[in-house]
Formats: sequence, C-alpha cells, structure tokens
Amino acid sequence: MPAVAEIVRSGFVEGHHYGSIVALDSAGGVEWAVGDVAAPVLPRSCNKPVQALGMVRAGLDLPDRLLALACASHSGEDFHVEGAREILAGAGLDESALQTPPDYPLDDAAREAVVRAGGGKAPVLMNCSGKHAAMLATCVANGWDTATYRQPDHPLQLAIADTFASMTGEPVAAVAVDGCGAPLLSTSLTGLARAFRRLALGLDGQDRPDPAAARVAGAIREFPAYVSGSRRDERELLTAIPGAIGKAGAESCYAVALPDGRSFALKTDDGAARVRPVLMAAALERSGVLDDPAVDAEAVRRTGRFALLGGGEPVGEIRASF
Repeated sequence: MPAVAEIVRSGFVEGHHYGSIVALDSAGGVEWAVGDVAAPVLPRSCNKPVQALGMVRAGLDLPDRLLALACASHSGEDFHVEGAREILAGAGLDESALQTPPDYPLDDAAREAVVRAGGGKAPVLMNCSGKHAAMLATCVANGWDTATYRQPDHPLQLAIADTFASMTGEPVAAVAVDGCGAPLLSTSLTGLARAFRRLALGLDGQDRPDPAAARVAGAIREFPAYVSGSRRDERELLTAIPGAIGKAGAESCYAVALPDGRSFALKTDDGAARVRPVLMAAALERSGVLDDPAVDAEAVRRTGRFALLGGGEPVGEIRASF
C-alpha cells in the first residue's frame, strides 16, 4: 500500500500511514483512487448500514431513530442504550437475548458514568448492541430462531449476505467473525463505496429505486448521533454535509456517500483510528466537496485535524499525503 499520510513532529516526518482510498463519481465510476481498491478487505462496521438494509428487506420495521441505531457503532450514551432496549422490548425480548460481548461504552463520559454508578461491562453497552437488537427483532418478525442468530448459515445472516453481495456488486470472498461475534463479510473498497452510493440514492443492486434503501439512508441522515454518538467525528462530518451518509469501522475503515451519489471508501494497513478522519476529510476536499456552499467546509476540515502533542502542547500533525 502507498503512504497516504505523514506523521509530522516539529517539522520532521517521523513516520507514515499506508492505505488505499477510492472516490466514485455520481454515476458510480471511479473518479480517482490511491492504492489497491479492488482487492477484498474486511470493512468491519462500515458494513452495518448494508446489514441494516438486509434486515429491513427481511421485515424489520423500526422508527427511523432506532433504524439509525441498527446501523451504529454507538458510543453507549444513555439514548443509545435505551434505544437498544426499546428495540428488544418491541420484539418481546430483553437484554439476555443479546449475544454481544460485555463491554463498557465507547464514550469516555458515558464509561465514567457507568463506573461511578458502580456498574460494569454489559452486552447492551457494547457498541454493536443496536445492530444485534435489530437482528433479534428481525428474527422474531420472521419466526426464526433467536439463539443462533449469529451463525453464518442462519436465515437472517443468509438474507443479509444476499443483500450485501447485491449492493456491493461483488461476490463475498470471505466470511470472518467480527468483534461483536456476528458474521463479517468482505468486499473491495470499490464495492463498499458502490454500496454506499446506492444507499444514498435509494437504489437496489440493479440501480432501481428501492424504498428500503431510501429508508435506511433517511434514518442515517435524520439521526446521525444515533449512528455514532453526540461527540464523535462521524456525527460532525454528516452534520456538516447536508444529505450525506457515512459509517466508520475498526481497522481504520470509513465510507461516506453524498446525496448526488458521489461516494468514498478508505482503509489503512495499520488500522490506526487516528488517521481515518484525516484521510476522509482530505478525500472530500480533493473531490471538490468542500467547495459546495451548502457544506460547512471548516467543520469538515476540523474533523480531519489530528494534533501531535509535546509537553502537552501541539507540536505537529498527521496530514494526508495523496
């Protein structure tokens, strides 16, 4: 992979991040790319909006804020946790049905609040609990077994895989186990960007109008804090670009699509979370997105700033180099 970012301390380039980035135009063609964007990758939680689409097509029916939570790697703030519980209760289930590993909230303040209250790790606090609650609700809606919902050959996961392959336009080359224990499907960065383009435009895998895709995209647009958190860079980015949808994932994966169909996907080889928003902000600027008067360009640039500290003061930065 080529170097896509420089680590600059006191004017000295002390290291690099290596990765790949693809930008699709509004028609779905590759506008530009850096690195290998055709090889399969594991997009981690970037897959969640497409997984949610598979669930909606299989009969999941949630209010938009809870559908946004089904797409989330949430921060574990109170409204996230209560939302996951609401999805479960609507399906006649409780937290004991969740098969997410027990965890603390991602958000520092939320985690500290749990500890101060004498609480500990819990499945509902894990960042994927919204997705898992939605998976369970989909199973209940179809009369499918809820005890085995994470298994790759479960009807739920087969339905999701079918939607995923259709939306990315690629066969699934590998099925791994994600950090939450659910199946993790591979695709190329180009396939991931293609799927987000279709979601943003409300299209199916054949580029035909799809109300289910439009509904998932609409939920993300209306409730970006449910997809991430009130203090997350993803929420700030989506708020700064009217009509955008996006999702970050572990191992420095990120996908964003605009309402006109332009879409972006990236991944770094080292998986460093710190460089992910730096690269996305730079990719959006390279494609001229920040020139749109409706876009809060400074807010987008702000999500892409990462200061290196020395003695507690900024002495450098991580900057895109593509």
